[in-house]
Amino acid sequence: MLRRLALTATASVATLLAVVPGASASADPSAPAPAPPSSEQALPLPLLEPGESSDRLTVITSRTGNPRADGTYELTCGPVGGSHPAAEAACDRLERLGEGGKDPFAPMGEDRMCPQQYGGPATAHIKGTWRGKPVDTTFTRRNGCEIGRWRTMEPVLPTARS
Repeated sequence: MLRRLALTATASVATLLAVVPGASASADPSAPAPAPPSSEQALPLPLLEPGESSDRLTVITSRTGNPRADGTYELTCGPVGGSHPAAEAACDRLERLGEGGKDPFAPMGEDRMCPQQYGGPATAHIKGTWRGKPVDTTFTRRNGCEIGRWRTMEPVLPTARS
């Protein structure tokens, strides 16, 4: 029983030494460096610093009918920040839209029947990451479905005038 415990402890130390760069079991400086870890041994490294948000979006709007709403805004959630004029409300809205694993940035289905209603020339592009996943989507107001999609994203997107 003691022999098995000793082997297990030795194997665990060897595994840790192989994963931690620059670690060595001996104090001998001439000892060879451990082999780099294989993909099976590698520990996942955090992609974010503590307190850093995985929700970072750039929102670019144009031709909304409101010159003060047109422009480029940065939005971070968790903690809320950036240059977005309604950052807290926008983050709250994204949180509600994402309940149950839903994707608020999903495009409209190609086979969807949409009212032929024109909502104006407004466009918006949102790019970044949300909940650790990449976002790169465009919003328009070219038909009734797209108008509804835009309105669903307010206040992430500004209220547009037709």
